[in-house]
Amino acid sequence: MSNRLLKSTFVVGFFTLLSRISGFVRDMIFARMFGATAGMEAFLVAFKIPNFMRRLFAEGSFTQAFVPVLSEYKTKYSHKEMVDFIRNVAGTLGVILLLLTAFGMIFSSAWVLVFAPGFYGEPEKFHMASQMLSITFPYIFSIALTALAGSVMNCFSRFAVPAFTPVLLNASMIIFALNADYFSIPVYALAWGVFTAGFIQLAFQIPFLIKLKVLAWPKWGWHHLGVKKLMILMVPALFGASVAQISLLLDTIFASFLPTGSISWLYYADRLNQFPLGVFGVALSTVVLPHLSKHHANQDQSRYNGSLDWALRLVFLLALPAAVGLMCLSGPMLTSLFNYGQFNQHDVLETQKTLVAFSVGLFSFIMVKVLVSAFYSRQNMKTPVKIGVIALTSNMILNAILVLALIPYGLGHVGLAVATSISSFINGILLFYMLKKLNLYQALPGWLFFLMRIFIACAVMASILLYFQGAITEWFNYPFHDRISHLLMLIVMGGIAYFAVLVLLGMRRKHFIHHQ
Repeated sequence: MSNRLLKSTFVVGFFTLLSRISGFVRDMIFARMFGATAGMEAFLVAFKIPNFMRRLFAEGSFTQAFVPVLSEYKTKYSHKEMVDFIRNVAGTLGVILLLLTAFGMIFSSAWVLVFAPGFYGEPEKFHMASQMLSITFPYIFSIALTALAGSVMNCFSRFAVPAFTPVLLNASMIIFALNADYFSIPVYALAWGVFTAGFIQLAFQIPFLIKLKVLAWPKWGWHHLGVKKLMILMVPALFGASVAQISLLLDTIFASFLPTGSISWLYYADRLNQFPLGVFGVALSTVVLPHLSKHHANQDQSRYNGSLDWALRLVFLLALPAAVGLMCLSGPMLTSLFNYGQFNQHDVLETQKTLVAFSVGLFSFIMVKVLVSAFYSRQNMKTPVKIGVIALTSNMILNAILVLALIPYGLGHVGLAVATSISSFINGILLFYMLKKLNLYQALPGWLFFLMRIFIACAVMASILLYFQGAITEWFNYPFHDRISHLLMLIVMGGIAYFAVLVLLGMRRKHFIHHQ
């Protein structure tokens, strides 16, 4: 069981890695061509709103609720009944999404006013954001249906195709960005790249659904028992699975009142923070949710506990060094990837401060994804919701306190990142506490020495990275190829040091794989 899980996680992680690399290429082009200008910030808001809804509805509440119900149909019902459930979900979801898309396009100015109220005092930025949002809003329709298709394939252990699909978004946006001069307002090209990508991603999934024999014409099925159950599970899941995304959106609202550049600094810092979060966190939660759901449907608590224990160990094994590495190499990474063209040295330094604050919470961001899956696999939506509301409320309070405290020092954007990280830790701690309280998880033997080895290895890795990287001012003077080669050397050195120390301390495969 654990070998199959590990293989599936690395498959998803590999294709997610391709997506993140293509995303970095995309952002490097954005930084060079548009920098941290008003037009770029208008696009970031226009992209963030449908992208937020994608993470909240498609990857958040919908996926977390749909996968357990689909797993139940796949385990307990016939193939025909399962396909009928899928087509009813697709039809119902499609109609709701069409209405939401129309509403979003017609009232795009109102959406911008709600999510970036600070733009109202800057008419040009507000107008551009509103126009671009009317172009990008249909993305939520196509990408939510893409998430439906991906969730179906994940339940059949076909993880590669859904994991590769985001590469198509980055490819589309890169092509449109490189042809921005053909648009009367060049930055609008990015919005059209988002619009086009959504439908390409959806079309890409269809042949694979046909191969699985699960594709059927969508049908309105509001009264279908499975759809009703899905809707009931989705409502509370809106908060439980997506507290981090709501926190980031709140950051945008606060940042819209800060000086121009703040939204861009938050965006680029979040993009780097999302790299390990996507490769490790999303991959791990994507793979473990169907397995936990299957074990729960089969009432096999032993395998359920073993899968969850394995996932938690992998979080510590990969997320802690990733957070430490991101913190240590924040300056070199930002300089190597984005310090070109319109993205100057001041932008790098401000983004670095934000990235360090985000990286503090990286471990908890990843941990929350796994812990939430543990509840949702049991169709327990209420517990994550209650905890999510607590974390979200704490984030709002911390945003107000830290931004006001740090604005006099020009660090209001850093306060937003710190608040997001703290609220994520609150979310993770409470989720784990409830897992133990409800007796849903019992730690398997070996955790103490497992953690000691990881902490020592992380300390050694951090020491090596800080010693060999040099001052950030030196990186500003390096040409592009020297920056990249030096950065890659540091990453390889850090990785080798980390795993070498683990091996020297006696870490073996058996310490993080539980055999059933």
